[in-house]
Amino acid sequence: MQIILITLQVILMNWYITKIVFNISAEQSSKAQFDEQLRLVAAETKEEAFLKARMIGLHEEDTFYNDNMKKVKWEFINVSEVISLKNLEDGTEVYSRIHEMEEGAPYINFIHQKAIALRLNAMPLF
Repeated sequence: MQIILITLQVILMNWYITKIVFNISAEQSSKAQFDEQLRLVAAETKEEAFLKARMIGLHEEDTFYNDNMKKVKWEFINVSEVISLKNLEDGTEVYSRIHEMEEGAPYINFIHQKAIALRLNAMPLF
């Protein structure tokens, strides 16, 4: 009975893709570094999804020392996107981004290389 209730709850919830952005800073690093995370959030409204994503971001802020004993800080910046998912089924588009550049061949090559790496990592080693 509990499994049916949980399954029904998942089906009836509104689902959102949220983009949570962190600033990553390390001692003696001159480059600005940011992490954009796409998170799946269940909420009744878009506003609730935004607030839940903010809570996730705030909860995951962290400061630690890396392998080189340099202080690293992950600071939550904000939620930059909330996208409603109309339905959850196989093949549903969850995110899209258009890349625009002067020359397309290097980007196409990069995508092919990533696909090859995915296939190689998925293959059994025996």
